[in-house]
Amino acid sequence: MATKKDAEISVLEINTCKLPFYIVGNSPLILNRMSEKVKGQLLLPPAKKNAAEKASTLKHEPLVEFQAAAYKDPDESAPTLLRHLATAFKGALRSAALDIPGASKSQVGRLTYVNGDYVSVFGIPKLLMSVTRSADINRTPDVRTRVIVPEWAACLSVTFVKPLLREQTVANLFAAAGIMQGVGDWRPGKGSGTYGQFRLVNADDPDYLRIMAEGGRAAQEAAMDQAEPYDVESEELLAWFGVEAARRGFKVVA
Repeated sequence: MATKKDAEISVLEINTCKLPFYIVGNSPLILNRMSEKVKGQLLLPPAKKNAAEKASTLKHEPLVEFQAAAYKDPDESAPTLLRHLATAFKGALRSAALDIPGASKSQVGRLTYVNGDYVSVFGIPKLLMSVTRSADINRTPDVRTRVIVPEWAACLSVTFVKPLLREQTVANLFAAAGIMQGVGDWRPGKGSGTYGQFRLVNADDPDYLRIMAEGGRAAQEAAMDQAEPYDVESEELLAWFGVEAARRGFKVVA
């Protein structure tokens, strides 16, 4: 008689499968990379400024912050200048499982991953300036300058574990992620925003092909140099800053 100790162990054969996804943004994508200056201050915090030093130092430089907010590909042969973290798309995929019956966030996180460290983003970037609230207890208001891409597209691939997941299951989850989670700043997954939403399309989708053709690396480099304001508020804030900084005698990046 076989005992529990002697019972045969059967392990399900596990394989992986890679699926390509072509996506087009349903709402603008906001990129907000942590700048090297902020990272450096986390590594080596600066000394506290006195009142005189604060008065003689600019708190913000919008054009510098605009350039720093973009995730940039240093490879000049890459198809785009702009890119976004692959983990942002995996995070959207994982979080979509919270609202979809039949899977858990932790399961999807273990069984899927987006290939590569970054995903190339096609589209023309613009400068966004908006009033935000800090995370402190007083919710202190501030003005933040970020990169926004009104029309955007990307191509990425997702590797998943079979037979625990099927192709259609992954596609359904990713489609739901584009609607309910999104990527970038002020996305639906954070609760209040509607930015960074996307839809799945075929490789021959007209919008996808147009954005890919018009929003490649050369067009993005020119747009980053031009720093065109995204909306009226951004235009007014940028113009006011330039005039006021000059009046106070500050030298700013033009």
